[in-house]
Amino acid sequence: MQIVSLSPEHESQFCVCLEDWSDELKESGDHKARWLEKMRPRGLRVKLALDDRGVIGGMIQYVPIEEAFVAGHGLYVIQCVWVHGHKQGRGNFQKKGMGAALLAAAEQDARELGAKGMAAWGMALPVFMRASWFKKHGYRKADALGMQVLLWKPFAADAEPPRWIRDKKRPEPEPGKVAVTALVNGWCPAMNMAFERAKRAAAGFGDKVAFRAVDTSGRSAFEEWGEPDAIFVDGRSIRMGPPPSYEKIRKAIAKRVKKLVG
Repeated sequence: MQIVSLSPEHESQFCVCLEDWSDELKESGDHKARWLEKMRPRGLRVKLALDDRGVIGGMIQYVPIEEAFVAGHGLYVIQCVWVHGHKQGRGNFQKKGMGAALLAAAEQDARELGAKGMAAWGMALPVFMRASWFKKHGYRKADALGMQVLLWKPFAADAEPPRWIRDKKRPEPEPGKVAVTALVNGWCPAMNMAFERAKRAAAGFGDKVAFRAVDTSGRSAFEEWGEPDAIFVDGRSIRMGPPPSYEKIRKAIAKRVKKLVG
């Protein structure tokens, strides 16, 4: 196994989270590629895990906390660590130590960059980005928001724990129309896919629906809304994990349109 930094030859695979075989992820558009270019000068770091054949099996991406979707100072935040576990495409690389190797490499890199600690988010349930996995690697709970756990590992005695941002803006109504507001940050292809589905679903109702796209990749926009990715239909949020299907989003819009014209 070899841990390397992201290079141009691997960027297209990174932008679809190594699932270049997936027709579904083709729905995510070019949001992550554009996000990558925006975040390079803002401190984004990416490491890849290659097997002895040179095939990428895993990835980790992390940014300074001042550019992340949590509050804090002097830390780096892991947005995603992922080891490919599907039979399709490159195959299953899990249970071979790639995740642990990626995490260790990211922590070492952050230390060398002068970070006072590393933070990560995880789910309390045994799903993607499990909080329990980070705890096994020395992380401890800093904050919680529903089933989302914010964890951290301090490197310095004066490091301060991160915290979730709780103040969240809600979209304004659109008189005489159903308002669909979609926030997109670009960091996650699954969230980008949900954004594109919402945009497509809203367009199917013509002038009965007003669609508003909000780019939260800038820190000021994110702080205004308090979350990186979301879909609202007349102010009501649609659950984003796992990413909602096109049919689910369309059904939610259709329900509001029916009330509007009824």
